[in-house]
Amino acid sequence: QVHLVESGGGSVKAGGSLRLSCVASGDTCDLIAWFRQAQGKEREGVAALYPPTEVPFYADSVKGRFAISRDNAKNTVYLQMDNLEPEDTAMYYCAAARRFTSVMFLPQTYEYWGQGTQVTVSS
Repeated sequence: QVHLVESGGGSVKAGGSLRLSCVASGDTCDLIAWFRQAQGKEREGVAALYPPTEVPFYADSVKGRFAISRDNAKNTVYLQMDNLEPEDTAMYYCAAARRFTSVMFLPQTYEYWGQGTQVTVSS
């Protein structure tokens, strides 16, 4: 079992920054990711990390603005979000999968999910 708890969401103006945190406990997972879901839209993957190699993956919509990283000592995965846009407004979720897969931005890949943290970006 894996337990994920997100924090760090909030309200910012366009161009601002936020850093989301996801504290993980329980079993080791081969894939960690951040997803988001805007009101009335499907859940979409924005960033993923393969812990054994620390290789990050990003959706095109956030490439160059978001960065995923982790602190092993704190069992925490971060999502640094810079140059935020109103289109980034969504509930952000941390997700974990036992096994690595190339289909890393498909929600069905992940067995474990956090409760989410809201990010609101105003123009």
